[in-house]
Amino acid sequence: MPGPLNGLRILELAGIGPGPFCAMMLADLGAEVIRIDRKAPGFLGGGGTIVDRGRRSLALDIKQPDATAIVLDLVESSDALIEGFRPGVMERLGLGPDVCLARNPRLVYGRMTGWGQTGPLAQAAGHDLNYIAITGALCAMGHADRPPTPPLHLLGDIGGGGMMLALGIVSAVFEARQSGQGQVVDAAICDGVSTLATAYHGMLASGKWTLDRQANMLDGGAPFYGCYACADGKFISVGAIEPQFYALLLERCGLDDPDFQAQWDRAAWPALRGKLERLFATRTRQQWCELLEGTDACFAPVLDFEEARAHPHHRARNSFQETDGIVHPAPAPRFSRTQGAPGPVTRAGQHTDALLAELGHSADDIARLRQRGVIA
Repeated sequence: MPGPLNGLRILELAGIGPGPFCAMMLADLGAEVIRIDRKAPGFLGGGGTIVDRGRRSLALDIKQPDATAIVLDLVESSDALIEGFRPGVMERLGLGPDVCLARNPRLVYGRMTGWGQTGPLAQAAGHDLNYIAITGALCAMGHADRPPTPPLHLLGDIGGGGMMLALGIVSAVFEARQSGQGQVVDAAICDGVSTLATAYHGMLASGKWTLDRQANMLDGGAPFYGCYACADGKFISVGAIEPQFYALLLERCGLDDPDFQAQWDRAAWPALRGKLERLFATRTRQQWCELLEGTDACFAPVLDFEEARAHPHHRARNSFQETDGIVHPAPAPRFSRTQGAPGPVTRAGQHTDALLAELGHSADDIARLRQRGVIA
């Protein structure tokens, strides 16, 4: 069954991090994605990772004029373009928004950066950790007595970057199909993460959040919302915020200590956390699962990536799928009628000849391009 984005054509300039994830999301949902890989990939790699699934690849020496002409030919028939270079690089390559929109006025030009296209940091190098650092989100993560803990790049690159760009592209394509006009989507990770943190700004404004790390309901400060070590060295999570769920957690754990009745007394939280630490250390993770998992106590075991694949809930929902011997997370979200599927993993340049033939290049043309070093 074709996915909901069937009929959409996306041109992706290969990069790392959020851009490829955005392209993967669109491909998972049924879009045709053509990736322009570098002829000599270097640090960027040569494709072949799970995130590279579901698209065709054309490998070019993007600095050569003949390569620029090939990209512009593809722009002409594309709904959107994804690029993740520093501001100004695409313009120097002759592939900036003005050139591409002149070739295809309906094109949505998606730009993925950490700092954005403008601002004093726009030309500075950086990575996920730096981008989330200036949003306030990083400062709120980790233990009170240590520096902030770097999270996985799910927050910045993936959530604030790749998924925001995917939403921006789909939104702009929807508008272009009504107006007949394309536009530039400036997706900056620092903007996206700030948007993801909207609720925390709201709680701060209403006095429900403090700037002290590990002193709030959702940052590990509350004893009823956090992770605990078990007797076997593995971990569990509890998130019993609502009074009825908190009461059930206490009941299931056999906690009749009156101190636990002061759920929202912040001054009591450190002592209550210590009591829960000692309690949860008395049994293995599996024993706590047998007592609490599947109840309204808001409990789950903390699994590693390999354990997650085998969890009964994921198995029942087919949350992980195997393609070409590689286990992939299944596309999300799910659709009742037009569910997408993960496509095969592609290598850099795997479809070069076929894509050029579709553009009208003869076998002799392709051979000459290869001889001149334009294509891989």
